[in-house]
This record gives sequence, structure tokens and C-alpha cells, in this order.
Amino acid sequence: MSLGIRALARAAEMIQQDSAAASALGGGLLGLASGTQMKILLSFLGIALIVLLRRALLGLVRKRIDDAAVQYRWTKNTRYGALVLALLALVLVWSAAINSLGTFLGLLSAGLAIALKDLVADFAGWVFIVARRPFDLGDRIQIGPHRGDVVDRGIFQFAIMEIGNWVEADQSTGRVIHVPNAQVFTEPLANYTAGFPYLWNELPVLVTFESDWKRAKQLLSALATELTTGVVAEAQGPRAHADRRLLINRGRLTPAVYTSKEEAGVLLTIRYLCRPRQRRGTAEVFWERILEAFAESPDIEFAYPTQRVLLDGPE
Repeated sequence: MSLGIRALARAAEMIQQDSAAASALGGGLLGLASGTQMKILLSFLGIALIVLLRRALLGLVRKRIDDAAVQYRWTKNTRYGALVLALLALVLVWSAAINSLGTFLGLLSAGLAIALKDLVADFAGWVFIVARRPFDLGDRIQIGPHRGDVVDRGIFQFAIMEIGNWVEADQSTGRVIHVPNAQVFTEPLANYTAGFPYLWNELPVLVTFESDWKRAKQLLSALATELTTGVVAEAQGPRAHADRRLLINRGRLTPAVYTSKEEAGVLLTIRYLCRPRQRRGTAEVFWERILEAFAESPDIEFAYPTQRVLLDGPE
């Protein structure tokens, strides 16, 4: 691509040297001067050359690399590179027609700021996302009311594969939501996986006042310890580099069972660590084991809404 840019620069210099001769030739096709026609031709040729080189490079990458993630990064990076080179080529070709490049850029910036303020804000958001990296591809995030996994990042918007909504869990709905980049400045952004890639989940278990709630609490504590041994050991291991960007106090990582009183009985709340994409799966395993354990314990019963009628008298 650099050879093509140098060729365009050389052609632009030749146009500047022959500008007087081009003006003397008078108008050509469409009433345009020969120099203007040549600049238009060079602009199209330069852009076409950059597009062809990009396609050839991507074709070579796809033949040699099978990883879809790597191919995606090559596609995005070459797109940005081609855009920069195309803009540079246009500046080199048309610089002779601009009396002052600084004045031109100033007017262009002012026009963009006024007429395309939303796109300018989206571009600024893209710069922030690339530089600060509040999220990366594959991260699970929530921005405003939208939650999902990041599947694409662009100059003006990014896309997430939606989770939740009408689905009663953190699982995909199948919809792709395109979010303007400017929303990173105006909406709260939550990242499920960056910094500390685990979540605390809680399961409320309500037992009757007549139940042996102490034994129930012991059963739940043993069960939580058994089911979370692997994830706790993983979370207590060496931390990733991303963790050092944030001052996170991990605190206690082992599960706990908390006791409280409700109107219908004794509430035992299991608090345990899990991976962001495994909340529903771990909750299912917990509940199956809880149901089995309580079925084997006749002195423990689940509490549920009931009504009792006490009649005064022998009747």
C-alpha cells in the first residue's frame, strides 16, 4: 500500500508542475479542466488500488488462518488501515486545489461538529473504547437497559448478542442489538467479565418455622462448599493482567448461608461464586441437590403460602 501512496504522491507533484499547462488546455469532458479530471481519475485509481490490496491480503489470511477470531481482527484492522490510506491518498491528490490545508481541516472539523455531531460523538466514543477498553470482544456487558455479549466493534457503533429480556435467565434471545458508541459517555456500563471475571449469585430457600432450620443450614452450607470448590480455587489463583487496572478487593470467595426471618418461615440464603455465563446452570444443579437433600430429611419442609382456620368451640 505504501508503494501505491508514493506513486499517487508523485503523480500529484506532476499535476502541480503542469497546472499552468492544464489550465491553458481549457475545459475537457463535463466542462472540467484537464487537471481536475486527472485528479478525479487518480482518486478513483488510488481507492481502487487500496481496496484490491486489502482484498488480496484478506484472501491470503483466510487461506492460511482458520481461526475465526483472528480473521475477524484482520478484517477490522485492514478496514481501518485502508480508510486511513484512502484519506491520505485523497489529501495528496487534491492538496494542490486547497489554498491552505489548515484552513480546510478547520472548516471540515467545524462542519462535522455542527452537521454530524452525533457521528462525531460516536467516533469519540470509539476512540475511548479502543484506548480505555471498558470492554473487549466477547465480554458480557450491560449498557443502559441492554445486556449481552459483545460481538462487534465499529467506528460508530458496537453490537451485542442480547441476553435476558423475555428469556427468564442470562441466556441469549437470538437478537443482535447495535448500540451507538456515544452511549459509553451517557449510559452506565457494567462489565460482567472484566477485572473480576466472576459473579456472586444468591438462592433463597424458605423453610417452615417447625423445621429443623439449623440442620437445613448445615446441609446447604455443605452443599454449597461441595459445588463451588472448583470455581473458588480458580478465583483464588493467579489473577489476570486486567485485574491490575482496577483496585478490586476480592474479600471472601467461599460460599456462605445467611439466616433471616420471613412471615412464612425461616429464610436461608445461599451466596456463592460462579462464572458469569453459568448462573442458570449452577442454580439448576443447586436446586436439584437441595430437593434431593430435603426429601431425605423429614424434619425439614419448604415453606409456602398457607392459611390456617382456628375454630373456637367443640364444633
